[in-house]
Amino acid sequence: MTTKHKYWGKVQEDWAGFSAEITFDSKHFGNNKITIFLGNEFDDDGEEIETVPSNTELNDFENTYASFIIQLDEIIETMKDKTFERYLKLYAHYYENEKKSGEKPLNISTKEIHFEYIKDINYIRILENGNIKIPIHYKVDTEHGIEIRLENNKILDIGGIAET
Repeated sequence: MTTKHKYWGKVQEDWAGFSAEITFDSKHFGNNKITIFLGNEFDDDGEEIETVPSNTELNDFENTYASFIIQLDEIIETMKDKTFERYLKLYAHYYENEKKSGEKPLNISTKEIHFEYIKDINYIRILENGNIKIPIHYKVDTEHGIEIRLENNKILDIGGIAET
């Protein structure tokens, strides 16, 4: 199924739901063309959603995404702070201690250094009610990754992929 939208362009069924024709790219993430998914991939029963989002939903997603882009620099700064705090809490005791990890310390001592480990965005998912999910290939924890959940451009949760 596909549809056409004034902002998103062609919206079509893709490997993880419905994707937009336009992509996300930002200097913060190496200007890669990152797929934008619109709406949930699964319904409340765990079934794959096969109905293309309505024009009203697509308009709401447009508003959410446009606001996200306008506030992106501020969001990135908060993302740097919160993900670095999470690193210090969950991972630093291991990766910064050669005796525990058996490897040289990573020397992740600032939020800027840590940000280099979270630049590989898998995709962006725009959801209802101003929510956005950003799953990222996390170089510190490649098994779980890291996912950031935003609501109205504020970080609501940070966890492993599919945990927020």
